[in-house]
Amino acid sequence: MVVHKRKKSIKFRGHVTHGWGSRKKRRGAGSRGGRGNAGTGKRAGQKKAGMKDRVLGRVGFRAREVRLSQNICTINLGNITYSFLEKAVAQGQAQKEKDHYVLNLNKLGYQKLLGAGDSAGKLKITVERCSQQAEEKIKEAGGEVVLSGGVAEKTTAVAEAALKKAKKEKVKN
Repeated sequence: MVVHKRKKSIKFRGHVTHGWGSRKKRRGAGSRGGRGNAGTGKRAGQKKAGMKDRVLGRVGFRAREVRLSQNICTINLGNITYSFLEKAVAQGQAQKEKDHYVLNLNKLGYQKLLGAGDSAGKLKITVERCSQQAEEKIKEAGGEVVLSGGVAEKTTAVAEAALKKAKKEKVKN
């Protein structure tokens, strides 16, 4: 036997909001002046009263170090495992020399080595930047860290320029 079911629109006859709460609730965004922060600009004096503590737009400045650090790709020492090293050797991205692995992190796309985790044996790692903790852990395991690229070369170039300038001043005196 088929049961006759009434349509929903028929059921809601006589009920003002048809099950959607207060009359104002189910209107579009136009009833509230737009979605989100719309209308908070030039001619929205009536909305600004409720936004006393909010600041719209960019405020202040960001330090140079913060801007530079966003583009630095890092890797933790704990992520350089035996399996990671074996895969790198198989793909030709690292070499195994006697009892230690030689790994260039710059070529793998990493600019900085961080010290979380433990060293996976003796490593000779070439990297642009390295934390003190990572360097200590690698040296304890019998490996070494070679700083290359941006930071190390820039600092040595600046130091060499300063030495040349000092020598020139001595010659003049």
